[in-house]
Amino acid sequence: MTKKQLLSAIAAGAVLFSSVGCSFAKKENKKQELKEFTGFYCARNTSLDNDNEIRKLIAEKTGCILYEEWVEDQADIDKIFSDMMISGKYPDFISPDGPNCQRLIKEHAFIPLDNYWDEYPNLKALYTDAQWDILRAEDGHIYFIPLFSAVNKQVTGNIHDGEAFWIQVKVLEWANYPELKTLDDYFDLIEAYMEANPVDENGEPYIGYEIQATEVRMFALDNPPMFLDGHPNDGCCFVDPDTLEAKDYNLLPTAKRWFEKLNEEYHKGVIDPECFVMETADYYDKLLTGRVLGMVDQHWNFGSSERQLPAECTYIPFGLTIDGQLVERYRDNPAFNASTGVGVSTSCSDPDGAVEFMSKLIEPEILNLRYWGIEGVDYFVNDEGFFDQTEEQYKQWNDSKYTLSHKCEYSYMPHYGGMAPDGKNAYTSTNQPNIFHDHLAPAIQKCFDAYGKQTYTEFLNPPEENPAWYPMWSFESSVTEATEYGEVSKRISDIKHKYMPMMVMSDDFEKTWQEYKTEYNKANPQIYFDALTAEVHRRCGEK
Repeated sequence: MTKKQLLSAIAAGAVLFSSVGCSFAKKENKKQELKEFTGFYCARNTSLDNDNEIRKLIAEKTGCILYEEWVEDQADIDKIFSDMMISGKYPDFISPDGPNCQRLIKEHAFIPLDNYWDEYPNLKALYTDAQWDILRAEDGHIYFIPLFSAVNKQVTGNIHDGEAFWIQVKVLEWANYPELKTLDDYFDLIEAYMEANPVDENGEPYIGYEIQATEVRMFALDNPPMFLDGHPNDGCCFVDPDTLEAKDYNLLPTAKRWFEKLNEEYHKGVIDPECFVMETADYYDKLLTGRVLGMVDQHWNFGSSERQLPAECTYIPFGLTIDGQLVERYRDNPAFNASTGVGVSTSCSDPDGAVEFMSKLIEPEILNLRYWGIEGVDYFVNDEGFFDQTEEQYKQWNDSKYTLSHKCEYSYMPHYGGMAPDGKNAYTSTNQPNIFHDHLAPAIQKCFDAYGKQTYTEFLNPPEENPAWYPMWSFESSVTEATEYGEVSKRISDIKHKYMPMMVMSDDFEKTWQEYKTEYNKANPQIYFDALTAEVHRRCGEK
């Protein structure tokens, strides 16, 4: 469907719904009348087949069916929502991007959902009162339900999507799968492997350690000291939980040791000498050669490249700390997304039915249908009560054609991540550890078994509950130079972009470090960290 067709369909649907109620339509061979809803979601996805089996089954059980529309590639998202607001005609459900979510609220495009909390307490139970309060508009109402932030029991997931010290499977196998806890452990292993294996099977030299350090992405250089000191990923600072003070890690002893270690490895030839003159594409190209033995990175940043590598050249995450004794905090729970979600539009002619449908979608039976499918068809339950899949079910469930004709996640409608409603299984088959482990490539499976792990996330500590302020990078990303602390933040960023590469390459590290400290302190960083502290207090409900 083109953008023009989509807008026409939305407008036509809105007119239709306003004239005939909620489009009650009798389905062939069905005694039950179905409420039909439309939804527009600001994400790229593939529309389900018209006769999708689980969508029809959910319709039978809830009395409602939802027809989803998604954003096309290259679509002008702002124009799509502007056209809706000009016409005043909306689909029944809308899940916009953050800026347009606020525009839609100001245009009174959503119904207030908090009016329904007493009637549908399971919807309210998705989040805490404090989290809901964050979402309240100026008039005191709540107009959307955040997505991908609600977790049942505990977070699940087999792939660590965040930051870590990554190292190739083949390096670990060569060393008989050692434990890595410190910077020295990590770089000593890479050095030893390069000494024993200076070139790959094609005669090309290995790159011991790679760094992505472009104007846009410097986190691989910038925030490891925060992790090495055992702090979670607040990004721009770490927070003292007792005093609620945002603190600066940039000049601490661990930061100095981090850059000093990189300087040592650079001069040993372990670090790619071209790392600071590469463009983003060059970084990914080098990963794709299979010659990069290790790096610090966020998995979401390199995962698409890793999927193209042979199994033995893929990477295992380690949560290093500066002394090997601190408790590492590389994993975190999903951050609460207060910027957008899904809401019911004022064009919906049966808003009560729409909210009721959302409530039914998070009932245990329906959640299992959405994310596991049909018992006996898509999975089975073993004698211990764990969900599992036969090889045939696994292949079928992961087949793209089967997905469109059979699976129906309603992924941009309210749901829980983490555990399934029974509190025993993962909420989705892709997060079930045994299913994941059993379908790993042999080289990776061998590595996991050597460490006694089933998933990548098990190589790192489980995440702790997110404190009220977390994560502070969400504040940092909104800072502009219109404020004094924003100007200071920009000066700090400029100084770090200049000096961090210099410290790695310097022939006199101590001298360069002292120059960096001097310039950094001239920027009056405390002004920025005072602003961060004030934001921490605000998020914690303190003045």
